[in-house]
This record gives sequence, structure tokens and C-alpha cells, in this order.
Amino acid sequence: MQHGYLELKLAHELFKKAPDTLSEAEQARLGEVASKQARLEQRILASATAAQVIVPAPTIATRLDEIRQRYASPDDMAADLERIGLDADKLAEAVERDLRIEAVLDKVASAVPAVTEVDAEIYYRLHPEAFDRPEARLLRHILITFSNPIEKAIAAKTLEDLRSTGKNVENFSQAALRHSQCPTAMDGGKLGTVKRQQLFPELEPAAFELAVDEVSEVLESPMGLHILRCDEILPFGMMPFAEACPRIIEKLTEKRRREAQRDWIKEQL
Repeated sequence: MQHGYLELKLAHELFKKAPDTLSEAEQARLGEVASKQARLEQRILASATAAQVIVPAPTIATRLDEIRQRYASPDDMAADLERIGLDADKLAEAVERDLRIEAVLDKVASAVPAVTEVDAEIYYRLHPEAFDRPEARLLRHILITFSNPIEKAIAAKTLEDLRSTGKNVENFSQAALRHSQCPTAMDGGKLGTVKRQQLFPELEPAAFELAVDEVSEVLESPMGLHILRCDEILPFGMMPFAEACPRIIEKLTEKRRREAQRDWIKEQL
């Protein structure tokens, strides 16, 4: 029974598919992972820690609902369960078992010492490169291509006219939608977060000289003619420790939890 549920669960986790839709290679991989996982789970459930864990009924019901939502219809789910030798009751038992394993590992992880601000600051000082933010801006652009001198002159005139209204972000967005020949036109010309060396060399100097809400002069790249707009200048340089601290604590806590779980599992084998 449990091996059947494991295959159902792992098929979704590994391949986002139902077990019967897997290719031959995927089925082989699934069988290998499921066998290894089944042996590991038996050891976990035989531990003294597992005897202290009870899974609440609402938690089981929520997980069962999540499984049902993977199927187009109840009939599809019933057919899948039948293929792996499960019915609704056996599925509920398997889910409860699965949740007990998760709860055991969570209990093991929760026993790790809390990460302190001192721990976080030590990490911050030892890994300065992780907190050195490169110069970056939120940019938009309007691109007009050309294939001859006449088209180039028309494009330049159009973009020059648009510059005067482009300081207003809504106006620029609408102008991009109407005039830009870049796919970003559908999103108001948004280039998103742009760092140095991500733009054409012909565009970068002007882009990183813009003030917020400023529109560049008409610029030429291998793609055509552009105007750029700076929506925001993002903070750059060394991130202050006060800003980095919560993220470091979260990262180190997760690392300690994983290590505690891994070490505990080794003890059970």
C-alpha cells in the first residue's frame, strides 16, 4: 500500500505527472527513488521520536484535498488509485503516515539552537561579496526599428516628440504600447531590473546617467533607435547589516535544520 502511495506522491514531485503517464525511463527512476525512500521511511517511523508524534485530522484532510486538486475529476483520481492498489481509506492511512514522517523531521529540526544576531554578523563579515549589491535601475524603453535613412529619420522624429511626455510613467507606458517594436511594449516598455553590462554598449552610459523619471535622448543600438526612461535607481553598494540580518538568520536557520535532519537520519540507518 505505502509503496503505491509513494509512487503516486513521487511521480508528482519528480515529474508533475500521474504514475501511469510516465515514460519507461521515468518509471525506472521512480521505482528506484520509491524503494530507497520506503526503506528510509520505515527507519524514521521506527524511531522513538516518531512515537511522540500525532497528526491532527484537519491536517490529513488538507493534504487529501491537495491530492484531489491534481486531478481533473474524481473518476480520474479513483482510476489512478485503483491502478496503484489504493482506495480512499488506504489513501488516508498512507497520507497520515506521510505526514507523521514530515512531523518527525520537523520535530528534529526544531531542536536546533536558534541563530543569533552575533551568528548573523559573523556570517555577514565573512561573506561580504554576498551583500555587495551591483548598481542597478528599473528601466523602460521604446524601440523603433528602421531599414533605410528615411525610416530612420521618421523614427528619430517620433522618439524625439515622445521624450517630452515620457517623464510621466503612464504616458511613457502608453507610448511604448503604441509605438515600440520591442515585445516589452505589451508591458509598457519595461526592461525590468537592469545591471551594468546587460544593455548594448551604445545604451549603457546614458541609462546609468539618468535620474529617476528622466528620459534619455534618442539613442541608437544594433536593434534600432531607442529612448530610455528610469523608473527607479535601486540601492547599491554594501547592504547594511541591519537590512541583511533577517535574511541571514533565515538562511542559517534553514541550513541548521537541514543538517540536523540529515545527521539524525544517518543515526537511524
